[in-house]
Amino acid sequence: MQWLLKGLAILLPIVITIALVRWLLVTVETGLSPIWVALVGEQYYFPGLAFLSFLLIAVVIGFSSRWLWINSLWQMPGKFMNKMPLLRSLYGTINDVFDMMSGKNFADESVVLVSLPNSQLQLIGIVTKTPGQDDDKLSRNLNDDQVAVFLPMSYNVGGYMVMVPRDCITSLDMTPAEALQLTLSGGLSKTQHSSKP
Repeated sequence: MQWLLKGLAILLPIVITIALVRWLLVTVETGLSPIWVALVGEQYYFPGLAFLSFLLIAVVIGFSSRWLWINSLWQMPGKFMNKMPLLRSLYGTINDVFDMMSGKNFADESVVLVSLPNSQLQLIGIVTKTPGQDDDKLSRNLNDDQVAVFLPMSYNVGGYMVMVPRDCITSLDMTPAEALQLTLSGGLSKTQHSSKP
């Protein structure tokens, strides 16, 4: 039984990763292949062309987004979905997760160690809001000595947001993506980097 569990622990992450990559490839290929068949014909189409075109489109969109007026065009579908009652929550959550994983809108010292008052317990968190931002409702409600910190939970897509005094946090030499990977895996991540307060 011990060897079975050890074998599953080795095989399942590989199988699940391959299955997710395969799902992405099949989904993109299935969606875009009819367009390419209509454009170039069945004889010139080859498997993988749709996915290669998807990657090329992503590069073009990413490159062109550095111009403000073009970037505003790419943002229009997202703004439309944010106005739809059913899509707003789903799109917003997915968008926020990708922003957090990419480190977007985070300062260099946004990953912190939160010390709980009257306790030796410490938690890894990510500073999401600081006071003084007039265009943000939460920021306007923070005291000058407070910050809002997101505390991710292990093995769960979720967490807590707490408002804590600045003297309860210590900056960590870690990116938000590294902090999320480390926390979500319960500290078992094999790709974690050494970090120091």
